[in-house]
Amino acid sequence: MVSKNNFASKLGLILATAGSAVGLGNIWRFPTTTGENGGAAFIFVYIIFTLLLGLPGMMSEFIVGRNGSCNALRSYAKAGGKKVWGSIGVIGFICACLILGFYSVVAGWCVYYLIQAVADNVLGDMTLIKQNFGSLVSSTWIPSTMSVLFIILTHSIIVQGVQSGIEKASKLMMPLLFILLVIIIGASCSLPGAWNGIEFLFKPDFTKITSKVMFEALGQAFFSISLGTACLCTYAAYFNSDTNLLRSSAQIAGIDCGVAVMAGLMIFPAAFSVGVEPDAGPNLIFLTLPNVFTQAFPHPVAYVVSILFFALLTLAALTSTISMHEIGTSLLSEELDLSRSLAACFVTIICNIIGILSALSMGPMPMGFFGKDLFSNFDSLTSNILLPFGAFMTTILVGWVMPKQTVIDQLTNKGTIAWRNVSLKFFFLLVRFVCPIGIALIFLNQMGVL
Repeated sequence: MVSKNNFASKLGLILATAGSAVGLGNIWRFPTTTGENGGAAFIFVYIIFTLLLGLPGMMSEFIVGRNGSCNALRSYAKAGGKKVWGSIGVIGFICACLILGFYSVVAGWCVYYLIQAVADNVLGDMTLIKQNFGSLVSSTWIPSTMSVLFIILTHSIIVQGVQSGIEKASKLMMPLLFILLVIIIGASCSLPGAWNGIEFLFKPDFTKITSKVMFEALGQAFFSISLGTACLCTYAAYFNSDTNLLRSSAQIAGIDCGVAVMAGLMIFPAAFSVGVEPDAGPNLIFLTLPNVFTQAFPHPVAYVVSILFFALLTLAALTSTISMHEIGTSLLSEELDLSRSLAACFVTIICNIIGILSALSMGPMPMGFFGKDLFSNFDSLTSNILLPFGAFMTTILVGWVMPKQTVIDQLTNKGTIAWRNVSLKFFFLLVRFVCPIGIALIFLNQMGVL
């Protein structure tokens, strides 16, 4: 009999964990980064780095989490044999709260745009679109309210537990996300001139591979599967003893890459069709694409596509915020001996405060440090420092500190899954050397050293 604290099915496990990786980073960050770095050549390098860095990094967190079978703090402490290693889990908790806080602001924008799309207030000329977005960001109460509502929505799923909340929601949302993607891809690829966008995604020009493209691809491979937040470690605590960690990691990474490429296939054919440059940058989602929809489709079709698109963004954001919330909920529940609902309330309150401050800092109440608003400060702190640190220390822990036999037992499910010696040696080579070096390079590049 499967424990209520574990995922009830392998499908639920895959969809929930893939949902933690699939988010606005796939729908927003990936197309933006791909457009700015040459298209297909960038995707080629990104997939290679996902295999060499992302996959073993993901497996490392899974090893720590399932070995501990508890919250991230205790799992890391158990894996390292000393309480000090639990600090990685604590940093993951802090990181998750910060990310959920400022991420909910963008997620709230998605909800707001979805509401506006239904009311037919999203489409129009570029001047009107810019005015609408500027009004949203500078508003005193709309961004904060939307952020709070989104975190409360996340909370309502978390308090239901692993099987009734996280797994059940993932089984509903992930297939729906794919359906929405396919529908919009069909509409986008049917436009005149769409083939130029498809070629941009799938016909690589390897002369475009520069050191910048390499670092961007390395960073995308790292961030796209949520390494360093203790999210994967937390979910792995709910894995059953017969879960194949390699197969599950490969399936999750495949889904993550697939959704990212599908997002590009959704966006670039439409953008090329109306002559929008692929390197439109971070404004792509809220400024450029509504203009693309207006130009590319007749109004009835553009209206439907805009609703589907912002519904897709909202779903993608929710699949990620669930996992961010669960990190803190499980940690506080176990460490402070709280009920799940009370622990979730504490996390919700903390993240709502962060979200409100982040939203206000970009508009009516400018505040922050180093010439940036709080939203940007939280983004920089997590992306540039906390995430790389957590991922780096996890690979060091699994590669050099945990007893080698314990790692092998987790990989092979105590000998029930056949691993060749050469495969095990290759895994340890990646975890001990390739992953730490890759993550260190990401950190140095983020800090402007490289």
